[in-house]
Amino acid sequence: MPVDTVLPPRLADALERLRAAGVVPVVEARLREAAAHEVEALVAAVTAELRAYAESANPDLLPELQMHLGEHIEALCALAGGARRLDLGFVRAHAERRAEQHFPLDAVLLTYRAMLRAFLPPLRDAALAVAAKTAQVPRVVAAVTDLLAEYGDAAGATLTATYVEHTRHLSETEGDRRSELLNLLLSGYDESDREAALLLRRAGYLEQRQAYCVAVAQSVNPREMTSAPRAQRVVDAIGVALEGMSLRVISGVRDHLAVAVISGTRRASGWTAPQSRLAERVLPALLTLGPAVLVGISADHPSTSHIRRARHEAEIALGLANVTERVVAFAALPIRRLLIELGGEQVKPALPGWAGAFTAADAKARGRLAETLCACAAADMNVLKAARSLGLHPNTIYARLARIEAITGLDARRFDALNELLLAIELSN
Repeated sequence: MPVDTVLPPRLADALERLRAAGVVPVVEARLREAAAHEVEALVAAVTAELRAYAESANPDLLPELQMHLGEHIEALCALAGGARRLDLGFVRAHAERRAEQHFPLDAVLLTYRAMLRAFLPPLRDAALAVAAKTAQVPRVVAAVTDLLAEYGDAAGATLTATYVEHTRHLSETEGDRRSELLNLLLSGYDESDREAALLLRRAGYLEQRQAYCVAVAQSVNPREMTSAPRAQRVVDAIGVALEGMSLRVISGVRDHLAVAVISGTRRASGWTAPQSRLAERVLPALLTLGPAVLVGISADHPSTSHIRRARHEAEIALGLANVTERVVAFAALPIRRLLIELGGEQVKPALPGWAGAFTAADAKARGRLAETLCACAAADMNVLKAARSLGLHPNTIYARLARIEAITGLDARRFDALNELLLAIELSN
């Protein structure tokens, strides 16, 4: 987009001084004759001074640099010809291009500085060659120097403002795209939805041999997650923890939880052995989040269509996390613990009548009845081993088991009875 503006006052003043010295507009023809050579000299000067161009693997960078420096020469030639307005549209276009390619802003500004420094001698010599005989050399040189300095300030200001604005726009656009993608993955999608498939394919989420898992996290104090900055810090911390692991992570805040969809290569090809489970690989990294964060990790899944289920698994695991076990993996949970977690609320109303009486008796005994049952289970129902583990005489264990049977009607020395008693204890807690 052209940016055609009135000349800045100091730039206009420098041109007027050159006009009074007979340099403007005569010098334009001389500059245009040497324009092609000057562009090549400027490219050489810039690339010799700035390593950023040699270190970049972008094949378009140098050709675009040469074209851009040629545009600057053209703009300076127009000024030397007496132009009353300054068109910096090409600067805006170049700034947007460099922002899109993530070329550093400071490197582009240093490019301008090197360009102006390299162009000063030929412009000064051309001005002195055409200046009026009455013109004073120091004043001509000062006017040329001021002209380039003011031109550089105007171009640099336009470049910086455009680069920052475009970078912010790109960031917002990328954020919107990532948010849309994250919502699609977490909420599930119909595989016949072409728009959804296209979005996932462009983002690389329909590649073969990929594994997916979901991690959800929150502060130990859940109320902190109602603060957007605090919740975002947890999201950012997950990204930092997983850096350098050759994984793809897309994350955000959903329902006051930090949610991250993590994917990685399951196997390099159909002929190679699968890598270790994705959830197992990320668990040690997520332990580094610190004691103020609880995390739940889903099991591995082979398809994006399972991510909604993976989020549910991760939230179940998070519900079982605590300050002593801060990161819980769904795949590592015992079946018994899962059954109690998933079905406990439905089963509690159906607890047998003796459950209340046992709970009351155990509370009166300061938890010794439940402790005895757990010790018997750990000892494979061997009363002698259970007694040793508790530091008690076997007769004490027998007496407690007899009391439990009197309350519940169940003989804890039998597997079925012991299992039912233990389930009742866990559901009552």
